[in-house]
Amino acid sequence: MPINKVSGMLLTALFMLSAFGAETQQDSPAKPQPAPVSAYFANPDFVQAALSPSGKYLAAIVSHETEHDRLIVIDLETLKSNVAAHFALDDVSQFQWVNDERLVLAAGNKNIPEGAIQAESGLFAVNRDGSKPIQLAARGRIARGKLPLNTYLLKQTGAQDSDFIYIENRNFDKEDGRFTGTVDLKKLNVVTGLAEWANIPKADPTGWVLDQHGEPRIALTRNQGNTIPYLQREPGKWEILVATGPDNKPWAVRPLTFASDNLLYVTSPLDDKAMVRALDLATMKLGEPLIELDGYDFDGELFIRDGKLAGMRYSTEGDGNMWFDAELKATQADIDKLLPNTVNLLMLAKKANSNNVLVYSYSDRHPPAYYAYRRNSHQLVKVGQQFPEIDPAKQASQKMVAYSARDGMRIPALLTLPPTQATTKAPMVVLVHGGPYVRGSKWGWNSESQFLASRGYVVLEPFFRGTTGFGAKHFEAGWKQWGLKMQDDLADGARWAVENGYADRRRICIAGGSYGGYAALMGILNDPDLFQCAVDFAGVTDFELFYNGHWLYTSDMTAEAKEYGLPVLVGNLEKDAAQLKATSPLEQVERIRRPILMGHGDADHRVPILHSKRFLREVRVHNRKVEFAEYDDEGHGLKLAKNRIDFWTRVERFLDRNIGKDSPKQLPYNE
Repeated sequence: MPINKVSGMLLTALFMLSAFGAETQQDSPAKPQPAPVSAYFANPDFVQAALSPSGKYLAAIVSHETEHDRLIVIDLETLKSNVAAHFALDDVSQFQWVNDERLVLAAGNKNIPEGAIQAESGLFAVNRDGSKPIQLAARGRIARGKLPLNTYLLKQTGAQDSDFIYIENRNFDKEDGRFTGTVDLKKLNVVTGLAEWANIPKADPTGWVLDQHGEPRIALTRNQGNTIPYLQREPGKWEILVATGPDNKPWAVRPLTFASDNLLYVTSPLDDKAMVRALDLATMKLGEPLIELDGYDFDGELFIRDGKLAGMRYSTEGDGNMWFDAELKATQADIDKLLPNTVNLLMLAKKANSNNVLVYSYSDRHPPAYYAYRRNSHQLVKVGQQFPEIDPAKQASQKMVAYSARDGMRIPALLTLPPTQATTKAPMVVLVHGGPYVRGSKWGWNSESQFLASRGYVVLEPFFRGTTGFGAKHFEAGWKQWGLKMQDDLADGARWAVENGYADRRRICIAGGSYGGYAALMGILNDPDLFQCAVDFAGVTDFELFYNGHWLYTSDMTAEAKEYGLPVLVGNLEKDAAQLKATSPLEQVERIRRPILMGHGDADHRVPILHSKRFLREVRVHNRKVEFAEYDDEGHGLKLAKNRIDFWTRVERFLDRNIGKDSPKQLPYNE
């Protein structure tokens, strides 16, 4: 199979449509009224839609105004729906089809703060019509005859042709109760509730890959920060998966998908980027690259039909589909004609001859919606949408841009422009993703950037060095660069936006959560002439506390991450002590004079609230323009809708006062 090089520009036409829509809106004399904060930050209405193995039925989790989220099943022939599962005191949080008749699901409660959760998710099974419900796993300490409470759904679905599934048994430290990162595997009958242990390698697995039969063939393990895959050639016989590259030397690979017993698709690096290759398990030889994403590591999913590679879902600037199978390629083309203004991701049933295809449709202006497409009649029926209060016509356009950092490194970024922006420069928010060693946002509708744009702000989201998905060089360039070159990338992006006519240089704020919160504080430390204010949610302020924790809190960071991850990615607490001190917001708090809005959850075990409280105590000695919102029992993020709405309401007021409609015209410090 020849290499398929995807340019990443399959969304270009949609960018042009978005830009055209923005221009036509600017010509309109009537300024559209933005949707309320709740429209952006409420819980979505319709999520996790999935076809049954035959494609005859669709299941999804739907919200309810007065009751908890329930699991519904839609007959795609009649379009009639029924409630398959609901709880009086909890929400259905996730589910999987086991076969065409039965589903397995987990419970949760999106309205209970993280710190107040007293039970695990548990596991339940039910028929699609709601009959024959059974509890499979305990939710509390006492549940006779049930699987233990550390039982969870495996992310990957199985063969979906029997009453059996594989489930995870997560392992927790006996002393502090912290998740160790390792998971064992059980085979579970969802009718009887009986389970048996699966064969596992001697090394402790952290993840699993099922083969085309739905059986565990690969166990992923960790050793000193490295992922080591094990292959099960025969039941109970495991060996380290060592692939031989074209140079006859061992190559690192990441398993993706089995096509047959001896054909495994993997990703491996070549010229900086991860590409898709075929691995012959009989010879352990790697084939030539099959799929290359121009400018990106491969990240996505492969679709196999009759042992052949039929297509893929991939991520470049956004998520897209590409098909090699002629029938699926024609189906995609037909759907794209019916929905010309959106990216339309096809979600296939397990059985290849299904008449129905599920379509996940989105764009920068369109929040995700689900459609059922009937192949025989070419009909498209909308079955649900996530945020029905959002009017796409009033949303902002978004595009992928790139600029040069001061040392010449190319920095990609997402730029969201207000729907009513005139030719004059607008106030801007530099929105910094957390992680920081993750991909960050992708092109598409996003509640945070769209909310800010609806209030008149340009939004720049840089993929600073250290961000993953753009190749090894881009990732590794961010090692030990907190507060240094990673920070420079953000300031250079803001200056690029000013120089290119997007942003008003006197009205720029920097905002983010977790690492993004840290970067927001460092932004007003390093570049107070550039950033007029900062918004920080759950940001790191004290490296010593981040590394060593505190007796009041049990960190959710694994021991391996502390021993091998932090010293490489952030810095060694002893060897790099001077650098960490120079890049710690708490250590130089007396220099901060710009206004700050901070927020934190009491139950945060990743970045404990002590980070914010210690910083607040010190910064308020020198700076009274600091606001703080504390959320009882909230974790590392904003799980509860009411807290999201409250915090972003505060953000709106804060930005209005400092760089928005109610702000004075401020000048940079050095002017």
